[in-house]
Amino acid sequence: MKEKKKGVIKGKRERYAQKNNSRNTRKTDKAPSKIKAQHAEAKRARRERKPAEFTSKSENSQYIQWFPGHMTRTKRKIQEDLKLVDAVAEIIDARVPLSSRNPDLPSMIGSKPRVILMNKCDLADPRITKQWTEYYKSKGIRAIELDCKTGAGIGNFTSAVKAVLADKIAVWESKGMVNRALRVMVVGIPNVGKSTFINRISKTSKAKTEDRPGVTRGNQWFTLSSGGVNIDLLDTPGVLWPRFDDQTVGERLAFTGAVKDDVTDTEQLALRLLEFFKERPTKALYERFSLTKDDMELPAHELLSLIAQKRGMLVSGGEPDTERAAVMILDEFRSAKLGRLTLETPDEVK
Repeated sequence: MKEKKKGVIKGKRERYAQKNNSRNTRKTDKAPSKIKAQHAEAKRARRERKPAEFTSKSENSQYIQWFPGHMTRTKRKIQEDLKLVDAVAEIIDARVPLSSRNPDLPSMIGSKPRVILMNKCDLADPRITKQWTEYYKSKGIRAIELDCKTGAGIGNFTSAVKAVLADKIAVWESKGMVNRALRVMVVGIPNVGKSTFINRISKTSKAKTEDRPGVTRGNQWFTLSSGGVNIDLLDTPGVLWPRFDDQTVGERLAFTGAVKDDVTDTEQLALRLLEFFKERPTKALYERFSLTKDDMELPAHELLSLIAQKRGMLVSGGEPDTERAAVMILDEFRSAKLGRLTLETPDEVK
């Protein structure tokens, strides 16, 4: 009897495993297959030196889209939790101040007081960063520059929150509610440094941090006290939007790492970044790759091959390993080894 029962249980487990595996396959195979097909088409187009059919830019363009299911749930959760907070702190990437702002957020936030935190300013062009802070100021939005990894500018956060909530604080104090904790929701797209900011300002390491998008999955509360002011911070997962209407936005977010590398064609992405450098070359770019002005006149695919050769990145037969060189170029851009660069200016705001 026991042997029969054991066999029945084993059979059920095997059937469940098969059913579960088939379900997971149905869920995960669809999106990657589409991405792989686009990558294959893009590579064919690149070999023929013409734009892929689904793009509208240069021969090196690619259509980038990434909206995991948990982001839909996050958007809904943010809307539900807005009633719990007094203000919103929106963290953006100082290198792409326009592209790293979710266009859905203003309508989601509504009339809530807001502070914009321009993170990663140590990687951005300081001159253009100043232009952006002045632009936000002209729109009546408080913006401060931050480098959450080193803590530069972090001390300005409390005073900025007090400034945007000055009217509310005055009303509370008139009712005898002195030193009431200020509740602030921290929002932003993936990989802009929300968790790093919270860990730095609250002096904890409880918020998950990794140099890749999509790490924080649930809302978390953190408490801090600074200058006699108590602030409760609500951390939220990064939220992209379902569709990048402007193809350039998707590419710029991919440059900075806000979009997962495994849903892009890395080599093609590096070629697009080199096209940007061809228009705005930096001293660091020339020096790190031993390039000349004549080299910068080469088409992007030839420039990538040249950089691979100069770095000794070769495959069997002495051919340049352009895929390896592409990964290296993106990594060095993201770490500012190619110079402190900002890809957007306030003049681009429509």
